[in-house]
Amino acid sequence: MATKQSNILKGALLTEFKTVASMMAIYCRDHHSGDELCAECQSLLTYAETKLDRCPYGDAKPTCNRCPIHCYKPQPKEQMRLIMRYSGPRMLLPHPILAIRHLIHERKPVPEKPLPKNSNRHHRQLKNK
Repeated sequence: MATKQSNILKGALLTEFKTVASMMAIYCRDHHSGDELCAECQSLLTYAETKLDRCPYGDAKPTCNRCPIHCYKPQPKEQMRLIMRYSGPRMLLPHPILAIRHLIHERKPVPEKPLPKNSNRHHRQLKNK
């Protein structure tokens, strides 16, 4: 199963997206379908990409479970929690670098407050002007 790429994210946010996409691929393969993400998982991955793009912390974003800003709606948040809980322990063999980076990233301190106009989306919009 190929990991989906993002056309809008870069840097640390792209790495986080790749981690989420890899976790979703593991979960979907074992619970829903074969080699491709099912429609439900693809929709959740698109939702996650949008939330990463709009995160006010930008590249300084903490991991979602440690973030003081809860931007996911309750249903997608619960779905993502289930996916991460299932896939997290299964990430080490197929994606060791992403898994270790995620574990290290979880230990970083959470920034007190996001800087204004620091989201990836804001930076993209400035480039397009």
